[in-house]
Amino acid sequence: MITKPRHLTKSRFKLALSCPTKLYYTRKKEYEDTSETDSFLEGLAQGGFQVEELARLYFPEGVAILDQDWDYNGLVKRTQELLQQENATIFEAAFLYEGLFIRVDILEKKGNKIRLIEVKARSIDSTAHQSFINNKGGLGWSEYLYDVAFQHYVIQKCHPEWKIVPYLNLVDKSKRTTVNGLNSHFKIVPNSALRTSVEVTPGLSREDLGDCILAYINVAEEIDLIFNENPHNPELGFEEMLLDFKHHYAADKKIESPIGTHCYGCEFKLSDPPPGKLSGFHECWMEQLPVLRPDLVPLSRKRLNDPKTSAVWYNPARTAFENGNIFMDELEEQDLNISPDAHGLSRSERQWLQIEKHKENDSTSYADVENLRLEMSQWKYPLNFIDFETSAVAIPFTAGMRPYEQLAFQYSHHIVYEDGRVEHTSEYINVEKGVLPNFEFIRALKRDLEVNDGSIFRYHNHENTIVNVIHNQLCNSNEPDRKELCDFIESISHATGSNPNGYAPGSRDMIDLQKTVVRNYYHPQTGGSNSIKAILPAVLDSSDYLKEKYSQPVEAINLTSKNFKDDYVFLETEEGQLVNPYKSLPPLFEGLTNEQLETAVENASTNAPQIADGGAALFAYAKLQGRGISDLEHSEIVDALLRYCELDTLAMVMIYEHFKELIDS
Repeated sequence: MITKPRHLTKSRFKLALSCPTKLYYTRKKEYEDTSETDSFLEGLAQGGFQVEELARLYFPEGVAILDQDWDYNGLVKRTQELLQQENATIFEAAFLYEGLFIRVDILEKKGNKIRLIEVKARSIDSTAHQSFINNKGGLGWSEYLYDVAFQHYVIQKCHPEWKIVPYLNLVDKSKRTTVNGLNSHFKIVPNSALRTSVEVTPGLSREDLGDCILAYINVAEEIDLIFNENPHNPELGFEEMLLDFKHHYAADKKIESPIGTHCYGCEFKLSDPPPGKLSGFHECWMEQLPVLRPDLVPLSRKRLNDPKTSAVWYNPARTAFENGNIFMDELEEQDLNISPDAHGLSRSERQWLQIEKHKENDSTSYADVENLRLEMSQWKYPLNFIDFETSAVAIPFTAGMRPYEQLAFQYSHHIVYEDGRVEHTSEYINVEKGVLPNFEFIRALKRDLEVNDGSIFRYHNHENTIVNVIHNQLCNSNEPDRKELCDFIESISHATGSNPNGYAPGSRDMIDLQKTVVRNYYHPQTGGSNSIKAILPAVLDSSDYLKEKYSQPVEAINLTSKNFKDDYVFLETEEGQLVNPYKSLPPLFEGLTNEQLETAVENASTNAPQIADGGAALFAYAKLQGRGISDLEHSEIVDALLRYCELDTLAMVMIYEHFKELIDS
């Protein structure tokens, strides 16, 4: 059996930068890498694979080097053949130097002048950017820049005669696309044999792309800083660090890195490994923690699986590890500097509540009923619950839009009357191709919310952020009713810092139901999370009223629905356990579960904060904007989106109903 050589690749180099010990665990069957699927989905969520395909199309003369089953020598040989030309543009050019192997997104050669181009889906305003080096000499975007530095190093070693200029190729949010349907040319095909799972429209020309929406940022200064000062590890030069990684990986020898809070998100962590599998996290900690904390000897895997201090909501004890406190149950009140709040739970009180319930193994919920009663007494019936579905993608769908500009295509609206009636009274969806729906969206919302003057509820910040985006778009538009629409937006919201057209909170400024939860309610089942998808199951578990009501079909309860049939039951049980109503919904995107898509978007939002909300609906909308979708599939996805969004506002209603149950009892 021929084994592949243990070359240090780009991905392994970046892994070593996060933690050198991981080099020992990676690519071994016994150590499962839990991030591989997640990172792929995050790439789809950010649009990274689509941007990579778009970037190539700006170089129509480029030649792509196929993987050839990862035959390193074959890839390098094909690259060298192309480089014999005076001028060449190569996608995925391969270079191998003494055990260091890289592939370059785009390499442009003109004589001995080389442009090394690394493509990323992250956005930048090219008109405002100056440098990634900050005033203190630190380096921003270091993960990307070290990636480029590694490539630069290997290429220069292979070709010392070349003059290499490194670039980051980024999405430019200062630019607008000039063609409709640009995004639809890059179709996501999950579970395909394609490397990126992105299928490009055959025959697409440079002219079909319109004006370029990408920026080419010269990062030569930043790479020089890395080579000369190595900000990641100033005690070692860049080359010394790199060769240390290479030698350990080639020899399959573990680099012993100190454990710390950086370990908590380790991708080689399995709390309960199946037979034949090992957990790298547990190996490191079982070896090192007893040295740091002799009082924990003997240290069991069960103890090591206990919640750490970082699991506390908003992580109040960030120095706990340095102070010797590893586990949540080791924290005491004095570690939190608890301060009370006159209006419900303060942040520190809520944090201590989470810790206390964990320490006492108390699984019951907590509610500040008196403060709830006071807060809810100020709400005006009928109550309006709204939820938006939006899209913010790297490659826009419609002409005139900037990369990652928010597009609002759907909302759901439930009304709760004072007598307890619940009505899914209105909804809006616009999935027409090549159309920016934002203005029609806000017109429909205005019409539906002006049917009464009751309180309006959102869950968290998303809806307020979106109406601010539309407000700004309207101010820069020629819409004949822009003043009326802006006045409406100002009446139901408050201005965010990103909106240059500031205004005071409106008379019906949307009430954030999540803040009501945070101030007045806690359930250990949520693990400290306050997302609606964590709070809903907890509320259902706590409430006998909700269990009884929503275990009955729609027609049997005081509820009207636009998208669920009369015999539909929202709350079912399996093996005696309640099933989260979201899990009963059909998938919005074939081949991937709604939960997978939601998680991917949440994780991707670190590098693309514009897409922090939307989850599965974002993928579904992109599919509806794509090409080649059948009428039947289109209809099925639209129906699924309507049910999904209706459940979002019904979930808010259920939380309200539980709070009403608490104050009435």
